[in-house]
Amino acid sequence: MKQIVTNYKKKSLKERFLLFIGVLFLMIYLTLGVILIFWTKFPIRLENKYRIALGTLLIVYGFFRFWRLLKTDSDD
Repeated sequence: MKQIVTNYKKKSLKERFLLFIGVLFLMIYLTLGVILIFWTKFPIRLENKYRIALGTLLIVYGFFRFWRLLKTDSDD
C-alpha cells in the first residue's frame, strides 16, 4: 500500500488527471452495465439475454480499460 501511495505522489499533474479520468470512466461503465442488467423496464427494447450480455460487456470493457491504464502506468 505504501508503494502505491509513493508511486501516486511521483506522478505529474497530467498523469494524476489521467488516472482520475480512468477511474471515472471505470465507474461510468460499471454503473451503465449494472443499470442495463437490473433495470427490467429499460426504455430501449432489448430481449433479456441481449440486455444482460450488453451490460456484462460494458462492465468487462470498463475493467479492461482500467487494467490497461494501470499497466501502462507501471511500465513507465
